[in-house]
Amino acid sequence: MSIPIEFDDSVNAKILSVSEDMVSGFQQQPFHAIAEASGVELDIVMERIRAMLEAGVIRRVRQTLLATKLAHGALCAWKIDPSRLDAAFDFMFNNDPFSGHVVIRSTDQEITGSQYKLWTTLKVPQGQRLEDHANVLKRLVGADKFILMPANGIFTLGVGHVRRKAMQPGDKSSAIADMQTTTTVKLEPEEWNVLLSLKEELKPEEITPDPWQGRAAMAGVSLQDFCRIAKSLDQKKVIGRFSTFLEHVKPSGKGKRVTRFNGLFHWRVTEGEQQAAGAEIGRHHILTHCYWREGGADFGNVNIMGVVHGTEKELILQHKQAIDTHLQSKGIEVHYTNVFWGGRSEIKPSEISPDVYSQWHAKYHDQPIQI
Repeated sequence: MSIPIEFDDSVNAKILSVSEDMVSGFQQQPFHAIAEASGVELDIVMERIRAMLEAGVIRRVRQTLLATKLAHGALCAWKIDPSRLDAAFDFMFNNDPFSGHVVIRSTDQEITGSQYKLWTTLKVPQGQRLEDHANVLKRLVGADKFILMPANGIFTLGVGHVRRKAMQPGDKSSAIADMQTTTTVKLEPEEWNVLLSLKEELKPEEITPDPWQGRAAMAGVSLQDFCRIAKSLDQKKVIGRFSTFLEHVKPSGKGKRVTRFNGLFHWRVTEGEQQAAGAEIGRHHILTHCYWREGGADFGNVNIMGVVHGTEKELILQHKQAIDTHLQSKGIEVHYTNVFWGGRSEIKPSEISPDVYSQWHAKYHDQPIQI
C-alpha cells in the first residue's frame, strides 16, 4: 500500500500542524517531539515526513536559525526594467546564496512603490555591509535601484500553513506580541562549527530517531558535545524552530495547492508608535511574518509589514480588514496602507558563512552584467 503524501491527508495534517512551526528551539530528538505533540506514533511520523519530502510536498526539513541574530539582513525591493525581471529573478535564486526569498510582487493599482516588482530577502555575514552586496547584485542584474529595509523589530516569524487554514479573520492572541530585537550575537569557533552543520536541511535518510548523529560526525565532535553546544546556542537565542517546510507555492503532483495567494501588508503608523502597532498586529495568528521595517519615501513611509498566505484572495483581504479594525479600536492611527501581492516565488535558506561570502565575491568581483 502506498504511503499518503498529500498535505490534507488526515494523519499528515495532524503531523504538519505541529511540524511546520510548533517545535521551538533545539530538540535532540525532534521527531519524538512531533510525535508527542501530534498524537501520531513516532514511526508513522518519520515515515510520512520522509515520504512527503521525497515527493516534494515538503520541500525541506531543517533546524532553522534566527539569522537576524547571526548576520545582517534586510528585505530588499528592486526596481528593474520589466524585460530583465525574470532573468534577474533567476540569477538571484540560482546564483546568489545570500538572497533567500525571491518574489515578484504586484499591486492592485499603480501606487507608491508599485514599480518595485522584484523583492528579496538579503543577508550578509557579520562584519560585512548589506549595501556592498546589494550594489554588486545591482550591477550583475542591471537593476536601476534597490531599497534595503532592515528589521528594527520582529513580532511574528513562522509558517504553519496547514494550521492556519482553519483560522478566521480576527483570530488573535489574548496578549500583545513581544518584539524580538535584531542585535547580532558573537559566537565562538566551536559554536560556528556546530551551527553550520546543524543548519543544513535533512536528507530523507536522516529522518531517524537521532538525526544529529551524522551531523555531529560532520562537525568532528561527539553527539554529546554537539547537543551540548546546540543547547548553548539555543540559550543565546540564535536557534529558531525545527521545521518541515511545505511546498506552498507550486501544486502537488495531484494539483493541490497549500496556498494560492500571499499578501505583503504595508502600514504607516504615527512615528513613535511602531512598536505598539507591531505588537497589536503581531497578535493575529494568521500572520506568518510581522516586522517593523522603514520603507522610506518610495513606499509611502510605511513602517510595519506583515505577510498572510491563503487560498482565497478575498479571505486574505478580510484578515487584513480585521487587523485594521483592531488597530483602530486600540487608537492606533494608520496613515497609509496597501497590499503587495506575491506572484512567482522561490524560497531557500540564506547563507551566512563568511567563507562562502568571500568565495562568492572573489568570483563576481569583476564580472559584468550576467543577464
